[in-house]
Amino acid sequence: MQQGVKHNIKKNGSYYVTLTVVGWIDVFTRNNHKEALIDSLRYCIKNKGLNVYAYCLMSNHLHMVVNCNEPFQLKDTIRDFKRHTVKTIISQIINEPESRREWMLKEFAEEGAKKDRNKTYKFWKSGNHAIELFSEKFVWQKINYIHNNPVKEKFVKNPQDWLYSSASNYWNGEGLLEEVYCLDPMLITVR
Repeated sequence: MQQGVKHNIKKNGSYYVTLTVVGWIDVFTRNNHKEALIDSLRYCIKNKGLNVYAYCLMSNHLHMVVNCNEPFQLKDTIRDFKRHTVKTIISQIINEPESRREWMLKEFAEEGAKKDRNKTYKFWKSGNHAIELFSEKFVWQKINYIHNNPVKEKFVKNPQDWLYSSASNYWNGEGLLEEVYCLDPMLITVR
């Protein structure tokens, strides 16, 4: 973690993104699926230039404040991330204990059949609900929204208690995804 390091969060486009599971299916109630997603984020951070400034994984969606180092482009990194997580999580659903297997695979197959690209399964909704970050105030609104999502849903009392979030990175410098760049409110610059 690199607290206190000045990052130009607008470099190469910085965005608040939301990735949502089709049908709002609560896939991420299982630890193996959550861990697969976190592992995919780590891979993208190490190999695809992804910078994660904030994130929160909920039961059926993922919020992030992110950008990419050049020569990588965020749209390509997110596309690859989504592709990989689909393959990994569908494989887990098929091959590991999952009481909702038949129902989930049916839902994903029905969504896949609706698309022209003859996909077997569609896991993520199309698009990323990407909103470009344009001011320091807006950045902090999005980070606070992300971190308070589990509190709003009454999963936890305090944001830093949600394991699959960067709130604890900001709270005490420790988090499940150690590679999060915690932004110092005094050091943010935007173009």
